[in-house]
Amino acid sequence: MPSTKTVDLAAHPLTAWQGPLGLPDFAHIGDSDFSPVFDAALTAHEAEIDAIAGNKDAPTIENTLAALELGGEALDHVSSIFWCRAGAYTNETIQALERDISPKMSRHFSAISMNEKLFARIDDLYQRREHLGLDAETLRVLEKTWKGFVRSGAKLDAEGKKRLARINEELSSLGTAFGQNVLADERDWALFLDEADLAGLPDFLKSSMAEAAEMRGQKGRYAVTLSRSIYEPFTTFSERRDLREIAFKAFTMRGQNGGASDNTEVVRDMLKLRAEKAELLGYASFAALKLDDTMAKTPKAVHDLLDPVWEKALEKAAADQKELERLAAQAGSNEKFAAWDWRFYQEKLRAEKFAFDEAELKPYLQLDRVIDACFDVATKLFGITFEEKKGIVAWHPDARVFVVKNADGSERALFLADYFARPSKRSGAWMSALKSGYKLGNGSKPVIYNIMNFAKPPAGEPALLSVDEAKTLFHEFGHALHGMLTDVTWPSVAGTSVSRDFVELPSQLYEHWLTVPAVLEKHALHVKTGKPMPKALLDKMLATRTFGAGFATVEFTSSALIDMAYHARPDAPAEPLRFEAETLEKLDMPDTIAMRHRTPHFGHVFSGDGYSAGYYSYMWSEVLDADAFAAFEETGDPFNPALAERLRKNIYAAGGSKDPEELYTAFRGKMPSPEAMMVKRGLV
Repeated sequence: MPSTKTVDLAAHPLTAWQGPLGLPDFAHIGDSDFSPVFDAALTAHEAEIDAIAGNKDAPTIENTLAALELGGEALDHVSSIFWCRAGAYTNETIQALERDISPKMSRHFSAISMNEKLFARIDDLYQRREHLGLDAETLRVLEKTWKGFVRSGAKLDAEGKKRLARINEELSSLGTAFGQNVLADERDWALFLDEADLAGLPDFLKSSMAEAAEMRGQKGRYAVTLSRSIYEPFTTFSERRDLREIAFKAFTMRGQNGGASDNTEVVRDMLKLRAEKAELLGYASFAALKLDDTMAKTPKAVHDLLDPVWEKALEKAAADQKELERLAAQAGSNEKFAAWDWRFYQEKLRAEKFAFDEAELKPYLQLDRVIDACFDVATKLFGITFEEKKGIVAWHPDARVFVVKNADGSERALFLADYFARPSKRSGAWMSALKSGYKLGNGSKPVIYNIMNFAKPPAGEPALLSVDEAKTLFHEFGHALHGMLTDVTWPSVAGTSVSRDFVELPSQLYEHWLTVPAVLEKHALHVKTGKPMPKALLDKMLATRTFGAGFATVEFTSSALIDMAYHARPDAPAEPLRFEAETLEKLDMPDTIAMRHRTPHFGHVFSGDGYSAGYYSYMWSEVLDADAFAAFEETGDPFNPALAERLRKNIYAAGGSKDPEELYTAFRGKMPSPEAMMVKRGLV
């Protein structure tokens, strides 16, 4: 391996971004480059931290807080490219590096947060904060930084610091292992079918399955994979109950199949370490630690939201199941109604109640036109425009590059998007940044990306989306706008750097514009005829927005309640999967519905700790987003200019520069109650 001395961080393509449009020069980045550059960048950042901590001058905002925020640029650059690759286009080399780099990064940042001289300087500023004449954003950054150090062990004794650093390192390695195990199960499983096995499947799904089979070396056959974009429509439309059962069991058993990719022990060890970490830092539970810096604040507040929703969802699901069992009996089924029957008969019930099925909508939801709709809504609301730049090399040939411009034509950001599923990409959909946007120092323009997992069509055919997939695209683009519209000074409060239960507001709110009739009339054009979606079909689609609410809410809320059950207790369960089963039994979870994310593949919670004790956040933000969109509906104009400007200024541009309640109240005038969310979901 090359020595760190051979790496020139000022010139290396991983750290000095000199590609087109100021992007990394991906064409000149190889897998073998990462390790030596990481080592050099870590060493460089250590030297910067030592210089800040050892400064003989009295601490100031400039020589301590700003220096800390702006330090580690080379490390930021190589990290952002590497974690993009690890999620979106991995291989054995990248995965081996991930297992090596994760604990290294954990050790590095533990050392920073436990650096006594550095904390002494931050603490000095914090104690004098009321007398420094700071603006509101700088004061908030100072307070958050101080609290972050304390929550990371700055006040522990030497033995406590050593143990916490070790816990963090082990958790980092376990989180990496968890994610790689799930990816292995998803990559290695496929159910190959022939033409005779495809009864009930619409053409769009057959095309996607044919492409998936060809990608796996089975040209001429059809593959059911564990990508949601294939799994969910297959279990919705396949008339073969035996095949639906096979697919359902494979999907729900990801991460729990024995052997090298089994996550049972990984989860057990992570929960044990998290409980120990919370105790070490003086918190009653890991949930108490994680919620301390959120809008909810306490596990009780989370349950105050989730518990009433759970009761309503159970009632709705039970009533719906009776209807589905009626349809199954009418179809001649003598089998006990099972979880792999739900989507299939729910689609039949939709057809019966509303005289259409989801497959009717697909020809009107072409991927490129839904992308255009996302951009068009952003232009109408916020005045920004998007221009695709062809031929620019990114991390994978499927990734696309767009320049984002302000209304005056000046460049605001870059947006990259990678839409199609492949075996080298982890499942799900997400937004992240190669660079965040801020004004401190020389400033930085945002470079934001979205990752999706839509089924790739055969060459020459357009990709068609389901309504849920189109919503996912709008959702992740809402996160992207949060990153692109950021207008703050300090990097640590830029874009999506907000509390976990506020971060989903911009994304979930943006979903509402997908079903604004004017948006669909313009962009939902038939793939063959080019004609807009007929009003009758549009009306049916809008009428079914709350259809299946019981199923969807039980799926989601059970996952959120299990997450909270694991983390709100002071210790860790000895057998997490038994604990999952016992908790679901106490909750009266129907055996005909599976959690949206069972424990062994619950990446939000165990592939890192981003949403650990935080999966409830989607529903917490949903209370806000239902109320926020109601503000537009109350004006009669979904693009009301005055309201859009308040939305931009206080939600999308403000990042974490102010308290979330203050930001929301500045936009809406008040905080909402959960009622609007319950109505939106069709539960009341």
